[in-house]
Amino acid sequence: MQRFKNKHVLITGGTSGIGKATAQEFIDHGAQVIITGRFQDTLEKTVHELGPNARGIVSDAGKMADLFALEGSVAAITPKIDVLYVNAGFGKYASLENVDEAHIDEMVNVLVKGTLFTVQQVLPLMTAGSSVILNTSIVTEVGMPDSSVYSACKAAVQSFVKTFASELSPKGIRVNAVSPGPIATNYFDRSNLSEEQVEALAGDVLAQVPLARFGEPSEVAKAVSFLASDDAFFIHGTEIFVDGGFPKVRV
Repeated sequence: MQRFKNKHVLITGGTSGIGKATAQEFIDHGAQVIITGRFQDTLEKTVHELGPNARGIVSDAGKMADLFALEGSVAAITPKIDVLYVNAGFGKYASLENVDEAHIDEMVNVLVKGTLFTVQQVLPLMTAGSSVILNTSIVTEVGMPDSSVYSACKAAVQSFVKTFASELSPKGIRVNAVSPGPIATNYFDRSNLSEEQVEALAGDVLAQVPLARFGEPSEVAKAVSFLASDDAFFIHGTEIFVDGGFPKVRV
């Protein structure tokens, strides 16, 4: 079913994982999709894989110059964006004793400032009936060691969902979020954890997932496309958890 035919979708951080899977989901349903990525070669490779309904823009969510150039870059491709999925982001971890200013600045720049200014800059291209979807995280629901900065930044994004929804309601623009739990992606590639630490964390998390597996990026993508669709037209200012029950359900 081509439920996004003639619709234009912008996905930040769309060259891998959830972002790429979501781009494919929208394309499969008829949309024209623009993805952003930090590196030209990776971006071109992903656009080629996604096919003729995909376009790419080199943009880093942690750089203000790139954020302020985003509206013009998108407008050069299409005058209107119907769906904005703010997906770009990553996590770094440190104990309370070892957090430093550089750690905080990097996380805030990408997750907090990156989210806010992406929405701000793309907003002039959006009209009544369009949809903004943010990425929150299950970390806002549970205290996890070494994640104080990452959790705080995602809590800020969680707050944006309601404040943006309130502010954009008069414009007829819906704002919601997906909150991914343990999903099988390359999420940790940009983290500061060693391979051994990643394996230990993954094992600990998996033991707490009632469905006894990690989710697939395509499963988050389907939640995003639902929130963007007319089927969710009365859903506004909330988040959908895609987490296999972690950590709200105990086994």
